[in-house]
Amino acid sequence: MSQKDDKKEALKQESDDKMKTRAEERTVANHIAYWIVGVIAVLAIVVAIIGFNYVNSSLQPYNANSKEEIVVKIPIGSSSKEIAKTLEKDKVIKSATVFNFYIKAQNYNDFQAGYYKFKPSWDVSTVVKQLQKGGSAELPASTNSGDTVLVREGITIDQVGDAIQSGTKSTLKFKKKDFLKLMKDESFMKQLQKKYPELLDSTMAKKNVRYHLEGYLFPATYSVYKGMTMKELVEQMVENENNKLQPYYATIKEKGYTVQQVLTIASLVEREGLDTKNRKKIAGVFYNRLAINMPLQSDISVMYALNTHKTKLTNKDTSVKSPYNLYKNTGYGPGPFNTPSLDSIEATLNPSDRDENYLYFFANLKTGKITYSHTLAEHNSRYATTGQ
Repeated sequence: MSQKDDKKEALKQESDDKMKTRAEERTVANHIAYWIVGVIAVLAIVVAIIGFNYVNSSLQPYNANSKEEIVVKIPIGSSSKEIAKTLEKDKVIKSATVFNFYIKAQNYNDFQAGYYKFKPSWDVSTVVKQLQKGGSAELPASTNSGDTVLVREGITIDQVGDAIQSGTKSTLKFKKKDFLKLMKDESFMKQLQKKYPELLDSTMAKKNVRYHLEGYLFPATYSVYKGMTMKELVEQMVENENNKLQPYYATIKEKGYTVQQVLTIASLVEREGLDTKNRKKIAGVFYNRLAINMPLQSDISVMYALNTHKTKLTNKDTSVKSPYNLYKNTGYGPGPFNTPSLDSIEATLNPSDRDENYLYFFANLKTGKITYSHTLAEHNSRYATTGQ
């Protein structure tokens, strides 16, 4: 064989080797591709099975063997997602995500606000049917644990803490210290402000406030139910205040006041006057003082600044350095001094005897009669004759 033929044979062999190598590479690549597709297919099947089981399980009762009843409050304006999160948090359903997919697929969107009684033994479809029926405006009596919290008219946040601790001692055992800590929780305050802006915007805008909810926990008796949280109890009080003030928001705005200002004067009126007639006249005195930039000079403000109660105040007391001391500071101060009644709020919005221009009032502790004066000399004279 010639040298030329040898070269051709070598080139042919080299070409055959390359083709064989490429064929082998294609075979390997095909095997890998088939393997990857197979793995993906298996994974897809596994995920589908897991997903199906998860969804199916999430549609089933949270606890099929439970005989418990759970009270859930659905606030006004709650979205479907918010309702789902609430139900998941309160252990009525297993998954808020699955619940949302379910109601969207079934086109359910007619849920209503209110108090609901659910059972963990219900499946999702039963829970949905209950939501469609609508809740009750008041806490169902049958779910009451037997404990109640009484918020009396004219008490402070500190005293509300006492009422909560004593009122829940047989069941939930809420602690006063935890309540006072919650009253300083800015995140919780902002959540409430978002829900009740008309009520809380003005207090949240103020600085040097001891408690933003001072004066905003409406005086009433509140039922406590199993599973209730401290936040839910407080929000019930705030919501009650908001509901009671709804008819007055327009009037407050028309008169150029803020809710914080109205509740501040009302909290002073609450403690200074014992009946509607005198509360209106006392409110008139306070507004007359504000009109001439005169300090409100209420003993209630000094005692709040001192965080104590006294029958008589000294000059040292009335000189205490505090934004709440309205003997030294003019204007409304940081905010309310206690929880005013609706009667005191109405008196504050409808003061009487403004045209009389009284600047002073004095309560005779022996007779209970309140007298009003135009001048300090006249006021001091009446005070001296009582011997108090």
